[in-house]
Formats: sequence, structure tokens, C-alpha cells
Amino acid sequence: MGLFERFLSVWVGLCILVGVSVGNTFPLIFELIAKLEIAHVNLVVALFIWVMIYPMMLQIDFAAVRDVGKRPKGLVLTLVVNWLIKPFTMAALGWLFFRVLFADWFDAQTAGEYIAGMILLGVAPCTAMVFVWSQLTKGDPNYTLVQVSINDLIMIFAFAPIAAFLLGISDVEVPWQTLALSTVLYVVVPLLAGIFSRRRLLKRGGESALSGFVAQLKPWSVIGLLATVVLLFGFQADTILTQPQTILLIAIPLLIQTYAIFALAYFWAKRWQLPHRIAAPACLIGTSNFFELAVAVAISLFGLHSGAALATVVGVLVEVPVMLSLVAFVNRTRHWFPDSGLNSATNQQAASESDSLAITIKQEATS
Repeated sequence: MGLFERFLSVWVGLCILVGVSVGNTFPLIFELIAKLEIAHVNLVVALFIWVMIYPMMLQIDFAAVRDVGKRPKGLVLTLVVNWLIKPFTMAALGWLFFRVLFADWFDAQTAGEYIAGMILLGVAPCTAMVFVWSQLTKGDPNYTLVQVSINDLIMIFAFAPIAAFLLGISDVEVPWQTLALSTVLYVVVPLLAGIFSRRRLLKRGGESALSGFVAQLKPWSVIGLLATVVLLFGFQADTILTQPQTILLIAIPLLIQTYAIFALAYFWAKRWQLPHRIAAPACLIGTSNFFELAVAVAISLFGLHSGAALATVVGVLVEVPVMLSLVAFVNRTRHWFPDSGLNSATNQQAASESDSLAITIKQEATS
């Protein structure tokens, strides 16, 4: 897998083309897969994401989770960026582009729906793919779990009020089924499977058995990522081909938001001199989005074919390529941060077992 992993971004690009091409040529296949969903959570996509997450869950040691509180700065950074900065900058950029810069190209209602979709993305911090980005950057698995868990807890109480305030709508309803099912599928199930597998492996063969099993799963983690890319772009093939200009215009402020939020969080983490394996996932959590939740709320509030729903879909399309570019940058700038992590022998072992994809992406970025 060495050569394959080294050119991961190339394969992702090819998978984007394959997804759009096959989705356009054989739309019925993707229509059937798209129907396999519960509460706006596609079960096939969830399976592939689970495959990506599971190897990292194997590295989580609950005995070391309690040490996370000794370094609260990473949690503070994530929470401030996610809940006090990101939703409001997203709303501001949406207003700037669709009420000012692009005002002549869209009517007021359509522009308002695009802004609404962007806001919903901004108020929904990522739950699932964060584990993948953390794994690719050799992030601390215990710390990442705590960060995601606290964000999910805050989301239960803060999502609706912030979205209602920014949208100017008083009756925003959170699709609790989507939120609950996503948390169970993307966090609880793979976590329980990881805990069970870790205990069995350590009992049978110790750390060497655990390391060997994680190594065997590496190809499947990559396959899960690439399959997810094919599906996401295949689902939206018709939209991509019929509305390329609109998608491009929506993508511009989304890209600016993503890179700007990341730059802010990364600079902050560097000033605080956070260890890299804490700083990396902390910044990437604040950058990525919980697109299933955003899409579900957009559809319930504005309709399936609304501008808001389209804007959230564009967020889905730019997520993986953009986040991979940030992963490459994070790995390339590892030397900016202290290389020490939580003072735990277990965490040191977890870091040494992190996915070698991070190394290969770094090699590609520096080549």
C-alpha cells in the first residue's frame, strides 16, 4: 500500500471523477443506495465511515482519557472556535457574498436560502470524519474522543438557539433522530467495538498483537475513504453537471470560511504551544462540518429542492478534498509544535501506533 497511500490525493481526485461519471451514467444505482437511509443518515456511507473510524477507536485507552483534563487548552480552543466564532463568521461571509458581491446574480429569496444553508453548516461541528482527520495527522485518540463528545453534548443545547438567531427564525427544530443516530453510528458503535477488540487483542498477544491488527486495517481505512468520496459525488452528479456555476459560487465563501477558520485555530494553537497531536485534531474539528445534520435541517425548513439544501450539499462536496489539503499542511508543519503529548505512557504508545497515512501524506506534500 506504500505507493497507493503516497498518492492518496490523486486517488481521491480520480474517485471524484468516477463518482460524477458513474452517477451521471447509471443514476439508478445511486438512487437505490440513496434510499438506504434513516433520518437523513445514509447507511452505506455510515458503514464506510465506520470502517475509517474503527482503527482509531482501537487506540483509545480509557485509562488515559482521564488525563485529558490536565491539558484543557485544546478543548477550550475547539469549543470557542466551534460555538463563538465559526457560526458568526459563516453568516457574515454568506451575507457579504450573496447580499453584496453576488447580489446581481440571484434574486433575494434564493440568495437568502443560500445564506441559510451556509449558516446551518457553520452551526454544525463535525462528529464522524474528525476521527479520520485526527488519525491521518497522528492526533491523540483519547483527546479527540473527549473533544467530539463534548461538542456533541453542546450541540444538543446550542444548535437550535444559534441557528434560530442567525436565521431569524424562531421555530428551528432539531432533527433529533438524525443527531442521535449519527452519534450512535459514528461514535458509540465503533467505540464499543474498538474497546472490545482492544481488550481481546491485549489479552491474547499484548501490544504487538494490537499493533499488528491495526496495521492490517490500514488498507481498509483508505478503501473506506475512497468509497465514501465516490458515493458522495455520485449522489450529487446531476446537480454538479446541471448547476456547475451555482456550485462554484457557493463554494467560494465556503472555502474562504474553511481555510480562514483553520488558520485562526492553527495560529492560536501555535501561540499556546499545544502539542501537535492535540493541536491538529483541535483545529480540524473546528474546520469540518456535521453535514448530515445541516442537510436534514435545511430540507425540513426550506424543502428538498431549496437553495439552502443545495448550499449544504456543496458543503458535503468540498469537505473531503479541502480537509485532505489541510491534513497535508498539518503534517508538513508538525515541527512548528512541541512533540510532547499528554504525560501518559499509554498515549505515547497510541501515538506510535497512529496510522502511517499521515506519514505518506506528509511525504506527498513535501515532494
